Amino acid sequence: MTRDIPSGPGAASGTPAVDTPIASGGSSADPQGAAGTPSTAPADSSRERALGSAYAFTAYLLWGFLPLYFLLLAPTGPFELVAWRILLSLAFCAILLTVLRGWGRLTAIMRQPRLLILTAVAGALIYVNWQVFILATLTGHVIETSLGYFINPIVTVVLGVVVLRERLRATQWIALGIAAIAVGVIVIGYGAFPWIALSLAFSFGIYGLVKKRLGPAVDAVSGLTLETLWLVPVAAVVLVVVGSTSGLTFGAGGPWHALLLGLVGVVTAVPLLLFAAGARRVPLTVIGLLQFVAPILQFIIGAWLLGEPMPLERWIGFALVWLALVVLTIDSLLFSRRARGISDVGELT
Repeated sequence: MTRDIPSGPGAASGTPAVDTPIASGGSSADPQGAAGTPSTAPADSSRERALGSAYAFTAYLLWGFLPLYFLLLAPTGPFELVAWRILLSLAFCAILLTVLRGWGRLTAIMRQPRLLILTAVAGALIYVNWQVFILATLTGHVIETSLGYFINPIVTVVLGVVVLRERLRATQWIALGIAAIAVGVIVIGYGAFPWIALSLAFSFGIYGLVKKRLGPAVDAVSGLTLETLWLVPVAAVVLVVVGSTSGLTFGAGGPWHALLLGLVGVVTAVPLLLFAAGARRVPLTVIGLLQFVAPILQFIIGAWLLGEPMPLERWIGFALVWLALVVLTIDSLLFSRRARGISDVGELT
C-alpha cells in the first residue's frame, strides 16, 4: 500500500500537481491584499481546507479499496504483481514529470548524494511494504493488513521515542500499553504472531520517518520516481525468475486482465499525489483522523466481503487496538487545541 505513511508516502514534500493559492488574497505589492481582506481571506482558507480534506479523504478511500483491485488481478502472483507495480509506477511518474516539466527538479535532486541515499532507503522500505501487503491480500489475510495500518500511528509514536528521543505524555504511554496488550492477546489467543501487521506498520512507519528526513527537498513525484528507479533491478530479477518458472501472466489473461494490470502504476501514484496535495492544506490532526478510513475499509472487506475468520480472540485484540487509538486520538486533539491556544495568546501579547 502506498501511503508514505506516519500517514502516507510524500506527506512532507507535497506535490507540484496542484498549485496552492495564496491565502492572503493578494501579492506583496498590494498593501491591502497583503494584509488580507476580512471578506476573502477566511473564505479562501476555508475553501483550501475543504479541498485538502477532500483530497486526503479520496486518497485514503482509494487505499482502502486496494485489496479488491489486487484480487481482480488473479492469476498474477504477488511477486510478479509487485514487479509490474514498480516498473509501471516508474513509467507513469516519467509521464508526470514530462507533463509537469519536473525533469530539472529531479536532476537537481540526483546531484545530492544525501537525498539519493535517503530515497534508496525509502525505496527498500516501500518494497517491503508493497510485497507484504500484496502477499497478504492474495493469501487471505486482508484483516491482518488492516490491523497493520490501525497500529501504524502507535508505531509512529514508538519510533518518535526510539529514534527522535521524543518524550511521551501520560496518555500516550497508556495507549502504547493497551496496544502491547492487544498484540499479546492476538498472539496467545489466536495462536499466531501478527507478522504481517507488524511488518506493514514498522515498514510504513520507518518509511514515513525517512520521508520526513527528506522534507520538502524532494517532491512527491520525484520521490516516487527515484524510489521505484532504485527498485528496477529487483523487479527485473523477479520477472526473469517468474518468467522462467511459472510464467508471466501479463497479457496471458485476456485484454481485461492486461488493462487492469497495466493500470497498476496509475493506481499506485494517484492516491499518493492526492494525499500530498491534501496534506499541504489541512492540519495534521485532520490527517490523523482521516487515516483510519483505509484500514476500516480493509477490515470490512476482509471480514464481511471476503469472509475471513474473526474468532473471539481477534475481536478482543482489535477492540484493544481501537481503544488505544481512541486514547491516542483524544490526546492528539487535546494537545493540538492546547498548542493553538498558547499560540493565540502569544500573538495577542
